[in-house]
Amino acid sequence: MDEFTVRTTEQLPQLLKAFRKNAKLTQADVALRLGVTQQTVSAMERNAETVSAERLMKLMGILGVDLVLRARTSQAAPLAQPGHMVNESRPRW
Repeated sequence: MDEFTVRTTEQLPQLLKAFRKNAKLTQADVALRLGVTQQTVSAMERNAETVSAERLMKLMGILGVDLVLRARTSQAAPLAQPGHMVNESRPRW
């Protein structure tokens, strides 16, 4: 599959399902490997925004998908120097 830029959690369900099908795995297959029920995998695919980062990483490993973080070239916020925050009033997470 190609690379996909994901900017919202609403984009994840369709992509997770597509990657699962591309890997020729059923929800039951994924559930067995994750140690959860098929219903849990179904819920993860429908509501990806509620999935913990740890579980999402495990799911991506099963699906053979990598998470790649890349700064936006045109709209990237300035990076803080080590020990300095960009906005002193609150941290940028």
